[in-house]
Amino acid sequence: MLFANHPAYADLTPAQYAEGLAWLRLTGMVTATGHPTVEISDSELRDTEAASAITQVRWSRAAEEARRAVGESGEQALLRLLIKGGVPQVRHVAAESDAYGYDIAAGASTERAHLEVKSTTNPTRLVIHLTRHEYEVMATDPVWYLVAVLVGRDGDAVNVATVSRAWLHSAVPADRDRAGRWESVRLEVPARAITPGLATKAWRLVENWPTSGRSVWAFQPPAPLPV
Repeated sequence: MLFANHPAYADLTPAQYAEGLAWLRLTGMVTATGHPTVEISDSELRDTEAASAITQVRWSRAAEEARRAVGESGEQALLRLLIKGGVPQVRHVAAESDAYGYDIAAGASTERAHLEVKSTTNPTRLVIHLTRHEYEVMATDPVWYLVAVLVGRDGDAVNVATVSRAWLHSAVPADRDRAGRWESVRLEVPARAITPGLATKAWRLVENWPTSGRSVWAFQPPAPLPV
């Protein structure tokens, strides 16, 4: 009755909801007793009888909101750095639409940079998630750059680095069949693919990028890859 009459559930039929529930049970995201396996702590999992059947999915709304907050903090921190550094044209395009394939457009006179920002609070390793759309924009846009921002507790940028475009090209998966296509990929970036600061071909407007004074992402290799 709820699915058939409540306007919040009018997007699908009761049969479609039933099929969705059956799929969740098949993948292990819902137990045989009808309880979801997400948003459950490890200690709770050890105490439940269904622990052996729990899927490897560990998504939770709180974790997702925390990741989103870190991402927004990184973008805002980079915007502040660009403005403080005197870059005359700074535009937060991610606040307008996801269609651009990057987060910040910055420029001065004839110089331009389209910056895709990946933020983290982990100084020991740099793990990023790249969408297919972001990658395809990079492949056709010569002024697209992936900028990694280490976000501190106060929301400011502790470190800023640039990830090699050449390495990104080499690291993304290949579509092996016309019937399959990757849409998002998780990448652990090696030190050799990371250059401190905002490393672009012509960008020299912001000279003093933040540094924590300690090793971050081990990004000081003897010969980093070209950006």
